[in-house]
Amino acid sequence: MTAAPAVLHRVLADPPLDPSTSEGRSLLRRELLHPEYHQRNLVEQLVDWLSRQIDRGLTAASQAPPLSTFAGMLVLLLLVTGLGWLLSRARRTARAAEVERAVLTDEQVTAAELRFRAERALAEGRHADAVVEGFRAITVRQVERGRLDDAPGATAHEVAGSLGSTYPHQRTRVDGSAQLFEAVLYGDRPATRDQASGVLALDDELAAQR
Repeated sequence: MTAAPAVLHRVLADPPLDPSTSEGRSLLRRELLHPEYHQRNLVEQLVDWLSRQIDRGLTAASQAPPLSTFAGMLVLLLLVTGLGWLLSRARRTARAAEVERAVLTDEQVTAAELRFRAERALAEGRHADAVVEGFRAITVRQVERGRLDDAPGATAHEVAGSLGSTYPHQRTRVDGSAQLFEAVLYGDRPATRDQASGVLALDDELAAQR
């Protein structure tokens, strides 16, 4: 069941709506406790607008005759349903962003192939590509060696956390390489030859660890 129908189901399953202004506000606050409502984006702006409309509706309904109150509750139901729909969209967007920031793609490739690509990119002066392929080579190589869980959706931060625990003496360099990978791939930051060479050297050092 999606978020919007789920909200509608809960509302219809409850006793007839006749909340006071304070009760309505309390209900709305509980609905807005989800993390998505703390992200300042277009979705939150729409949610803020909805909350203001609900607050106004509850205030007006408390001073209106029964028929008007019923109409106000119907509007409240529609607004809460819309709120649930926006929340479901925000959650899907967050999940999609996590997938997009994964270290590895859907391509089935070995660490040796990734390392070859990184070295070729370095030789051709494509330092950013060398950093990206080099860090991916580190990730796949450690999966092949059984030192890292095979988690296709893992982010650079998650990979660095796991490798830092496995190789505590290289933790600082692993963290630095992960941050560089994200800055280059997602932040369009340029990389130097020394930085790219450092990632490949880290791959060699981790591979040599027993």
